[in-house]
Amino acid sequence: MFDAQLVQKLTALETPFYYYDEALLAKTLAIVSRHQSEKVHVHYAVKANSNPRILTQISNSGLGADCVSGNEVLAAINAGFSAQKVVFAGVGKADWEIKAALENDIYCFNCESVQELEVINEIAAGMGKQANIALRLNPSVNANTHHYITTGLEENKFGIALYDLEAVLEKLQVLKNLKFKGIHFHIGSQITDLQPFKELCVKINDLQKWLDEKRMLPEDVNVGGGLGVDYFNPDSASIADFESYFSIFNSFLTLYPNQKLHFELGRAIVAPCGSLISKVLYVKPGRAVNFLILDAGMTELIRPALYQAFHKIEHISGQVSQAELEKYDVVGPICESSDCFGKSVLLPHSKRGDLFAIRTAGAYGEVMSSGYNLRGPVKTVFSSNI
Repeated sequence: MFDAQLVQKLTALETPFYYYDEALLAKTLAIVSRHQSEKVHVHYAVKANSNPRILTQISNSGLGADCVSGNEVLAAINAGFSAQKVVFAGVGKADWEIKAALENDIYCFNCESVQELEVINEIAAGMGKQANIALRLNPSVNANTHHYITTGLEENKFGIALYDLEAVLEKLQVLKNLKFKGIHFHIGSQITDLQPFKELCVKINDLQKWLDEKRMLPEDVNVGGGLGVDYFNPDSASIADFESYFSIFNSFLTLYPNQKLHFELGRAIVAPCGSLISKVLYVKPGRAVNFLILDAGMTELIRPALYQAFHKIEHISGQVSQAELEKYDVVGPICESSDCFGKSVLLPHSKRGDLFAIRTAGAYGEVMSSGYNLRGPVKTVFSSNI
């Protein structure tokens, strides 16, 4: 990805910054879009990356938007997403966020509690509107991923327990400003073993039989997202395995006539197209390994500190000689011991000013950046601009 000509251009820029490969994003979106139809809808999970230019490129591809805040709803609409392709999820929607979504006539609210249903109903009544709602249900499926990004177990804060569903459906009968549109699930993120998606399909099939018996079948079945990416091989696996992912649901999920299937994909769409570019500030000798101190830190990319996540760290300055490989702890400048991108990373001999790329950082990178230590906003560079 980082050929000599590109590296030369990047070297002239002030670091740190996020570099986005728009061609790779376009190729990814083309693959995802092929799986859409009148009965299959893909919504992009805005929380993965809400950069306005990224959002515009995704909206132009025809995808919808999955939002988890009022500002994400507004950002999606401002970026060109059709309001009728916007869904609003989240366990704690504030009144102003609900009002903003209703004012913009979004497609659907994914709701997570009886009290939330009551609040949306009250606000919608006051505005003279009816809100489409989908019930987010907790299927008790273990996604086998990091516990911070597992969302489909009973101990998680998300969703309505299946044993509460009958009472919730009864409650819906008296909430006249709500229209029961769908059922919604999301079991977690960065899922690379597809078996949990099969288990989800089985749970949904059983639930649908029960709903059919009660004559409460919804129009929409929203299975969320969660497809993971290969952080270890950013070049050979630059596009997630969408074919296998979609085929799981095609093979194992039973839909009824006139039902539509919805997906909410985020990381798998944008993670591979982004890299955090940083320069070496100092090389500090240590007893066991040397410290490679970059000008980017956890304020630009918090995933390694927060999730102990792996990102490939790539030395992109000059030719790489295997004979010069050394072990480094790659760290940032932030006053926290957790500000570390990798321990004992085998890298070419490095010096002050060398350029590094931290790969597969297009999701939960820029969007989670912060001003801790009074750091300035992280900069962005797009491939078509250099």
